[in-house]
Amino acid sequence: MMEKKKEKEIKKTLPLYGLDGKVSGNVKLDEKLFDGKVNKVLLYEANKMYEANSRKGTASAKTRSEVSGGGAKPWRQKGTGRARVGSSRNPVWTHGGVTFPPKPRDFSYSIPKKMLKKALLSSLNARLVEERIKAVVKIELKEVKTKTFRKIFDNLKVDGTALVVVDAISDDVKRSSRNLKNIKLKEADKINARDVLLSEHLVIEKDALEKLTERVK
Repeated sequence: MMEKKKEKEIKKTLPLYGLDGKVSGNVKLDEKLFDGKVNKVLLYEANKMYEANSRKGTASAKTRSEVSGGGAKPWRQKGTGRARVGSSRNPVWTHGGVTFPPKPRDFSYSIPKKMLKKALLSSLNARLVEERIKAVVKIELKEVKTKTFRKIFDNLKVDGTALVVVDAISDDVKRSSRNLKNIKLKEADKINARDVLLSEHLVIEKDALEKLTERVK
C-alpha cells in the first residue's frame, strides 16, 4: 500500500528580520490561529464579494423608446412588398435601440463578518504554508527615496509582488513606496483576504502582526 503523504510542518515561530536582511530574533505565532488550515471555499466567497463590491456598475445603453428619432413610420403598412416596420429605431435596424440593455446598477453585497475574519485567517495560513511571510522590525527610513525602500526588499530577498503590512503608515514610507508598482502598502487594520491573495509575499512589521493576530481571533 502507498504511504500517506506527510503534511508540511507548520512553523510555530517566524524569524524576525532587520531592514538589512539579517535575523535579529523570533516572533512566536498563535498555534490555535496559525495552524496551516486553508478554507478554499471561504476564500472564493470572500474574493467574489470583494470583486463584486469593486464593480462600478455604470454600463448603460438605450432601449428603442430612448433613442432619438424614429417617430415616423418608415413606409406604409401594405403594398410595398417589404416587411412591415413601425419605427426605424427598433433593435433590428442599425442605430436602433438595444433589446435588453444594461442599466446602471449596484453589484455590491456583504457576507457575515465572521466569514470575512476566517477568510483573512485562511489567506494568512495559505502564505504561511508557502513560507512567504516575513516578519520585520519597524520600517523606518532615514531618507525619502524609492531606492532606499526598494533596498529593504532586496535585503530580504523578496521577489515579485509583495503586500507590506505596517502598524501605521508614516509619510516617509508612503512617499518612498508609491512608485513601486509591485509593492502594496497597507495598515494591519485595513487589509483583507483579497489583498493577501493578490500578492506573492507578505512582509509584515512585528507590531502589525500582533495587531493582526488580535483582529482574526
